[in-house]
Amino acid sequence: MPDTGGGAFGAARLARMMESLQTRLPAQGKRAGRPSEASWVPHPKVPMSEATGRRLRLLAEQSGAGGRKVSPMQIADQILEDALTGMQER
Repeated sequence: MPDTGGGAFGAARLARMMESLQTRLPAQGKRAGRPSEASWVPHPKVPMSEATGRRLRLLAEQSGAGGRKVSPMQIADQILEDALTGMQER
């Protein structure tokens, strides 16, 4: 999980991350099933702790907007993409 910080500014950074995920997913109704980016590998199997899985599920539930389903692995991918982009910028 990226360190977005606490308080209102941390919440704003987390909200921007979730907005970024929403813009990467196709609009509802264009493809059957759960929306995903076409370049993503379907159903990757990534080992993680139960605590991490719970946090990802919670973030996925919170980030679904307008009835769109967002999976925990879509959240995990967005976090990973953002972390790697941040590493490249350094």
